[in-house]
Amino acid sequence: MRRAKPISRRRMLETFGVLAAAGATGMLTASIPRRAEAQQLGLQESVQDALKRVFGGRSMKDGAGIVKLDVPFIAENGAVVPVSVEVASPMTASNYVRHVYIVADKNRIPLIARATLVPEIGQATVGVAVRLGESGDVRAIVEQSDGTLLQVKREVKVTVGGCGG
Repeated sequence: MRRAKPISRRRMLETFGVLAAAGATGMLTASIPRRAEAQQLGLQESVQDALKRVFGGRSMKDGAGIVKLDVPFIAENGAVVPVSVEVASPMTASNYVRHVYIVADKNRIPLIARATLVPEIGQATVGVAVRLGESGDVRAIVEQSDGTLLQVKREVKVTVGGCGG
């Protein structure tokens, strides 16, 4: 039978120090499994409800001269539709694009993408591939640093991979 080495005082104090620090920062309780809860926001809501939930009662201006929405008129595969948004903004510390939202009016979950931008990137351009469940309008909503909302939209016809046709 082999004898165990006794723990040194230094090693014991180091161990208690690590445990105390973990307990103080909440790391010990963070690893305890918790019951998962379903998130109800955003599920099967109309586009009006989604916009009201995200933007409240704020009005949206037509962003046709400032916001460029590039999305195909006909999406051959609704599972992968390329969408890009470019905003003519100076992107300075006092005037920049804060968020770019992409909304598909006919999707079960209409708010399908949100990008957060900072002035340091220098150019307000966002590109993403989205899924469209059926033919309908795709919107780009831009929130500027002063809270102004700009919106552009375009109709997209989905021919494969969706219910539209």
